[in-house]
Amino acid sequence: MTKLTFLGTGTSQGVPVISCGCRVCSSPDSRDKRLRTAALVEQDGVVLVIDAGPDFRQQMLREHVQRIDGILLTHEHKDHIGGLDDVRAFNYTSGEPVDIYAEERVQRVVKKDFDYAFVEHKYPGVPEIRLHTIGEDPFRVKSVEIIPIRGLHYKLPVLGFRIGGIAYLTDFNYIPPKEFDKLKGVDTLVINALRKEAHISHFTLGEALHVNHLVSPRQTYLTHISHQMGRQAQEEPALPENVRFAYDGLSIETP
Repeated sequence: MTKLTFLGTGTSQGVPVISCGCRVCSSPDSRDKRLRTAALVEQDGVVLVIDAGPDFRQQMLREHVQRIDGILLTHEHKDHIGGLDDVRAFNYTSGEPVDIYAEERVQRVVKKDFDYAFVEHKYPGVPEIRLHTIGEDPFRVKSVEIIPIRGLHYKLPVLGFRIGGIAYLTDFNYIPPKEFDKLKGVDTLVINALRKEAHISHFTLGEALHVNHLVSPRQTYLTHISHQMGRQAQEEPALPENVRFAYDGLSIETP
């Protein structure tokens, strides 16, 4: 059994957006309040986090996460790595560095943004991080096999991940045809859907629904949703039967 919990389902700004008084940002529905996109995946006792943005601390506290076996980074944008300083809390409890799995390009940004964690003479208490280089080949974290899925975020290469019956794709606006082979037979698809209008670097709602049609999973959850999408309660009834908007704190399980 693979369990995925949506730690955050919002854009780089989150929802509500600072200084915005639109009907979504002012919605009383808790499902319309979205932290930066990230996920918690649990399988066979292994606990993984996908991305650690600026809301990482809040997300770990909300879900009562006591330990993690690794963090998988999709790409290097700040809304996906900005919370890595807070892994030091796990250093204190485990006595071990936190394992982070990322492409070499992404690692370079992590080392630049958190340079104090990689210097020879470290200030006491800085995060202890152990970097692992990944690419497009499958890899394992303990007993869990992870299949990277290549995509583009405008011109930036990004990775999604298939873990068990779940495929998790965020910040995509293009999937190379050969990558669809990795999505065959997937039970649950998680895919970004920023808004209805065209966007330079993210799938729109219509584009995400087209991928859902091509992959034909049992269920699909939309994430990385902006305030421009509209209120969840009003927009969800128009979705296909097997598609739902994800929301922060939602947990799903697949065999």
